[in-house]
Amino acid sequence: MASTSPSIARVYRMKTAEHMCPFGLKTVDLLRHKGYQIDDNPLTSRKEIDAFKEQAGVETTPQVYLGDERIGGYEELREHLGMSVPDADATSYKPVLAIFATALLMGFAISWAAQGSLFSVRMPEYFIATAMVLLGLQKLQDVESFSSMFLNYDLLAQRYVPYGYFYPYAETLAGLLMLAGALIWLAAPLALFVGTVGAVSVFKAVYIDKRELKCACVGGNSKVPLGFVSLTENLVMMGMGLWMPLRILLG
Repeated sequence: MASTSPSIARVYRMKTAEHMCPFGLKTVDLLRHKGYQIDDNPLTSRKEIDAFKEQAGVETTPQVYLGDERIGGYEELREHLGMSVPDADATSYKPVLAIFATALLMGFAISWAAQGSLFSVRMPEYFIATAMVLLGLQKLQDVESFSSMFLNYDLLAQRYVPYGYFYPYAETLAGLLMLAGALIWLAAPLALFVGTVGAVSVFKAVYIDKRELKCACVGGNSKVPLGFVSLTENLVMMGMGLWMPLRILLG
């Protein structure tokens, strides 16, 4: 591997018929956007990959060289360029905020389609009901993992384990029924019940016991901290459980 100018980036990445390395593509794209000339060296067979690793003394690809300096893979390149490096174990509110933002936009869309106005009286209901469905969907992807994380803090699930399996279905069903405005006699008590139990459980775990836990609100692999957002989610469900029958009574 000959010496090159620091302005030229040599990249060695896996590109076989069976596998196109995504981090190799990200690496080349990042270097291109940073203005480097790229000397791209695809490794197109297992023999080439193994030979490169042995020669370079590395265990993974892609590998980036700037001049005579080996930078490393995609994350090492980001760090070298002064960019943030994603931490797979870091807590983040991004997943739940993305769900609520999407639910809000869907609430506007449904309001426009059903009521002919973005800001109809029912728009907040559409928003919250959609958020419940989306949050339930995240849990339903892996109910086993969700229930395991849920048992860390939910008071009812700790006393009656099957409740941890019931919760995702209850939340999703309540959201769907509220979205449709159907069977409110079932949806409202369901939302009120799970929201109340959830709010009490989160409040105790976070504000009384002072425990630092992950919230199962977006599924069993969640990195969302248990706290204000989780409490708000449950309080909103409680509010919907009270509001929906009241709106029907008021006519």
